[in-house]
Parts: sequence; C-alpha cells; structure tokens
Amino acid sequence: MIRIGELFARSRGWPVRVRIAIVSAALTAVILIGFAAVVGRLTSNRLHGDFEDDLQSNAIRLAAQDELAPSAAMTSLDVVMRVATASGETFNGNGTPGSEVLGAPRPGAIVEIRGLEVAAAQVAVGSDPITDSVGPLFVQYARPEALVDETIDRLWLFLGGGVAIGTMLAGLAGMAVANRAMRPIAALTSAARDIAATRDPSRRIPELESDDEVAELARTLDQMLGELDAARTETDETIERQREFVADASHELRTPLTSILANLELLDDALAGEADEDERVAIGSALRSSKRMNRLVGDLLLLAQADAGRAGTRLRTDLSTIAAEALEELAPVTAGHHLNAAIDGPAPVRGNPDELHRMVLNLLENAIRHTPPETSVRLAVDCVGARVELVVADDGPGLPAGAEEQIFGRFVRGALPADRAARNGGGTGLGLSIVRAVAQGHGGDVVAASSPGGSTFTVSLPLARTEESEKKA
Repeated sequence: MIRIGELFARSRGWPVRVRIAIVSAALTAVILIGFAAVVGRLTSNRLHGDFEDDLQSNAIRLAAQDELAPSAAMTSLDVVMRVATASGETFNGNGTPGSEVLGAPRPGAIVEIRGLEVAAAQVAVGSDPITDSVGPLFVQYARPEALVDETIDRLWLFLGGGVAIGTMLAGLAGMAVANRAMRPIAALTSAARDIAATRDPSRRIPELESDDEVAELARTLDQMLGELDAARTETDETIERQREFVADASHELRTPLTSILANLELLDDALAGEADEDERVAIGSALRSSKRMNRLVGDLLLLAQADAGRAGTRLRTDLSTIAAEALEELAPVTAGHHLNAAIDGPAPVRGNPDELHRMVLNLLENAIRHTPPETSVRLAVDCVGARVELVVADDGPGLPAGAEEQIFGRFVRGALPADRAARNGGGTGLGLSIVRAVAQGHGGDVVAASSPGGSTFTVSLPLARTEESEKKA
C-alpha cells in the first residue's frame, strides 16, 4: 500500500486545480460520511424502537379484545399471532396441549425466535373449567425482523449514494472554482512565457478585471517589467555610448600614430649610417612598437565600428578577385608554406572591398602563423546556391578540442607547438574576431572545424543579386 506521506509527495507534482478539487471533495466526503453515520444510526435505532413498540401495542390490543376466544389463532406471511399457555404451547380451546411454536410468553419483553420478533400480553378471560385447567393464556404477536432490516438497508444505500453524489459534485464544483480562480494566473503565465521567449521586457502584463491578490501580483509583475525595461534601455544607451567612444577614440588615435610612425621612419632613414648602435636599436624598437600599435589600433577601430553599427560603403564586388589579391599580397611572406588556390569564377557579393580584403588576409595569415613550415594552405572560393563560400584550410596540427567557437573571441591567441605568433610575441589576438565581425556585418557568418589532418575555416556570404533584380527591388 502507498503510504500517506508518499501520496502527499506525489501530489506535489499535480496541478493546483486538481489538488483543490481533491481537497474539496475529500472534505465534503468526510463531512457527509460523518453526517450519514449519525443520521443512519439514529434512524436505524428509531425504526427498531418503533417496530418493537408496534409489536407490543398490537399484542396488548389483541389480548384486550372481547371477541378473542381462547381458541383464536391466525397466521399470515408477515404476521404470526397465537394464543398460548404460560409454557408456550398453543391453546386449542379443548384443554389438549398443542405444539410449542413461539416459545414461552414473556409479557413486556421483545424476544427474537426463528427470525421473528415476538411480543406477548396476557389474555383476560372469565372462569372456565378448561382455561382453569391450563392456567393463564397469552397472546403472542410476531413479525419478521427482516422487514425492518430491509428498510434500514435501503436507508444506508440512500445515504451512501448521497455521500458519493455529494463528493462527486463537490469535486466538480471545486474544479470549476479552481479553474475560474486559476484563469488569471494562466493568463499571467502565458504572458510571462511570451516575454521570456521574445526577451522583450517592454511588453506588458494584461490587466485583470478583478481587484484581488492575483491582480496585485499582476500589477507588481508589470511594474517589475517596466523597471527592467528602463534599466535595459539605460544599459543599452551606456553600451552604445561606450561603443561610439571607442570607435571615435580609435579613429582619433590613428592620426598621431601615423604621424609618429612616419617621423620614426624618416628619422631612421636620416640617421642611417650616422647614429651609433644604441640609437639604431632604440629607433628600431620604437618603430616596431609603433607599427604594432598602429596595427592594433586599426583592428580595434574596425571592431569598434562593427559594434557601433557603422557599416562601410557597400558595393557590388567580386570576392574571387579580392581573395586572389590577398593571396598575391601574402605570397612573399609565406615562411616556407605552400599556398594553393581554387578560384573557379566570379563570386559577386555586396560589401566593403577593404573589409572583405582584410577578412581574407586575416584568415590566410592565421593559417600561416599557426602551422609549421612546409605545410600547405588552401584557399577556395565557390558559389553554392544563393551563397558564396570562401574556405581556408591547412594541414597543420588542427585546433584544440572544444576551441572551434572560442577562437573567435577577442584577444584569444593560439597555444599550439606550431604557433610562431605565440613564440615571437606577434599577433594581437583580434584577427579571427575581425573575420567574424566582417562576415556578420555582411549578412554571413564563419565557422571553424578541426580534424587530425588540419583545420578549416568557412565563410558564407549571401550572393549579390543581379542589377535587374536590384532595380526591381
């Protein structure tokens, strides 16, 4: 059997409306059962008492009748009446004892004999030689107790049916009341689920018609959403101002850095052959640091502009041509790598040529930087359906396990044995971040895949529409 505690533990997972209906039905059942038990017991005792009183009164009435002769006797299906002697023998009127049918009479008491309830009363008769010889006579009046038992059984059946019907009606009423009470909560749940799905706190909780605790909860939730929406708006505005500031600061930094870099290059050329060794080392170090800072500021500027939504000029351009130019530009500094290209034809896209060129160049530099010499780097551009795919693959050591998504984070650098960038202190850790920013800014994306035979980077961009379709649009 299931214990009560286990039943309560299981009921915690049931809907509230079901638990309310069950509790309502259970309480009603307890009340009705108690009421039915009291009413049934009182009614049963009353029926038994009335039945016995009726037997006794009938026996007394029959014994008092003048026309009831000592020989009188009658029997029917429901009633048995006998005139008997004190020993219980049937009196036949001629002084000859008869058979004992209902036992010895007991006036004033109800006796159960053979399924019959028997009442007895003494008969008042005159002096007679025959009656004098048998002694006093008694009237025994009997009726079967089953008659009362059948009535009581019907009573208990009626009360049991009333308890069952009342419990069922209480359960249905409890369910109806619970459904009505839970309807506003269901509306709040649906609204909260929609807000969670859209992640839009500007939406509002529906206003309830009632003015109860649930309505107060709805108003509190609506107020909370309003405050969250205001906080999110303030946060978005703050982040947007920060992005604008970073973009503007990065743009402003380029001018003095370009000037410093130019002056250092002029100084290096002017002092060539005249400066001593320490001065040349200092100038070379400052020149390298300036170039690295200029490159870093350029990367930050591009990312800041992407974050701020400052899209460059979008033109119809050929990604195949841009990829070929990037490959040609990088060919002199391959550091012993083998560059292979598979560019089958034009791949028109709509975008910023400089940004796309930077994207392809970063992918190729990343492949060369993170693979050992004498390995191959493959570049392929192809049109696949309504999209253009640019693939850069290598046969190096591949990516660390689980790093396919992490490597596109900002300032993430490689940690493989073949990473020349990590050993030489080069790289800013922003190359692949720029690749993703450019791809997403042009309506596409980039994914990385790794295998024991190397790594593959695939950029997917939407294919540019023809001039006729652009004019129609």
